[in-house]
Amino acid sequence: MTSGLLILALFAAAFAMAGQRLSRSVITAPMAFLGLGYLLSTTGILPGDDMEAALHLVAEVTIVILLFLDASQTDLDALKRRHVWPQRMLLIGMPLMLLLGTLAAYPFLPGWPLVAVALVAALLAPTDAALGQSVVSNTLVPIRVRRALTVESGLNDGLALPAVLLFASLTAEAMEAEQTSWLVFAAKQLLLGPAAGAVIGIVGGTLLLAAVRRNWTSETFEGVGALALAGSAYLAATLIDGNGFIAAFVAGLCFGNAIKGQCGFIYEFTESEGQLLTWGTFFLLGLALLPEALQHLDAAMLAIILISLFVVRPLAIWLSLLGSDASPVTRVFFGWFGPRGLATALFALLIVDQIDHTLAEPMLALAINAVWISALLHGISAAPAAKWYAGKVERMGDCPETMDIDGPARPIPQSEAGKPTLDSGKRGGGEE
Repeated sequence: MTSGLLILALFAAAFAMAGQRLSRSVITAPMAFLGLGYLLSTTGILPGDDMEAALHLVAEVTIVILLFLDASQTDLDALKRRHVWPQRMLLIGMPLMLLLGTLAAYPFLPGWPLVAVALVAALLAPTDAALGQSVVSNTLVPIRVRRALTVESGLNDGLALPAVLLFASLTAEAMEAEQTSWLVFAAKQLLLGPAAGAVIGIVGGTLLLAAVRRNWTSETFEGVGALALAGSAYLAATLIDGNGFIAAFVAGLCFGNAIKGQCGFIYEFTESEGQLLTWGTFFLLGLALLPEALQHLDAAMLAIILISLFVVRPLAIWLSLLGSDASPVTRVFFGWFGPRGLATALFALLIVDQIDHTLAEPMLALAINAVWISALLHGISAAPAAKWYAGKVERMGDCPETMDIDGPARPIPQSEAGKPTLDSGKRGGGEE
């Protein structure tokens, strides 16, 4: 095991040293660390069976922190006023993905309860900007388009989670003889969790601002406090039978809008330590789950995944943006760049113990296979597709895609068209 961990440490160091160069290639961090985990597992250098417990722990910690931090970077007032594209993709596109995904998967899962098929669609709905990082950081792509993608990816995992939990509880009940408790369970999960998160987020953010004004704290301690609030929201919701993950997301929303961008740690952690946490999770997925998932990959499972990537999301996004100022080429671009990543894998891990084993095992395998297939396809296509799209927009001339805000607006100044700033490039934040 020591030799395997040494290989991982050296690989991470080497990847970090070449990170800027690799970001311009087709090799992404998720692809690299998934592949390394799979290689070490299949060669026996680092047995994956010994890492499943660690994976579950890391998965829970990762999702709590990322849900909180992604949500905390979202300016709700700006989202209401100016983010027309991500609003439509989240509020119209997400339900359409659930509906279309259920209809598309149903013929390939004979004998499955309808709610279990809907659960599969919910697992495949959230996206992950980390798998298309070379798109959202590519300065050839107009900043309004990049911001829309980061806002959507930052929020859609939190919006998909209630659907995942609800369909998981319904699936569990559908496989049981008694079907009377699911409504109470779902109500507790979906109501008590947000209540706990809102209280902790608002109170925590207000107290942090008060401490900053009185010089009682510093940036270092602010970061510790923010992470502690994420954990507090999760644990408080669990104590009252609410869902801790929804609580972490809601706490992040309330905390971020209480501090109004005055805690720089949130953005710095996401771009630094958060990257390491993400890399580690992808590595553990490749190590502990990918070998077995590949054994379960059959024609039906592959069809569900490919239809989700090539048909369900593109069609849902296209329909959600009808009537907006997004051009057809932009709708196609948004539809393709919805890579499935950590949320899909981690949500599947969260619900496998809640549902019948006969459904849980293939469902987890489907989620893990969707992640590596998406990592491969979106990683390979990110740089060339961004270049192709940028050329299309450039030939369109003065168009809504080159405007900084929705509707009549000033074009983006040249100084803003370069590397994203703290406000414009952060996950789930900034103005569209």
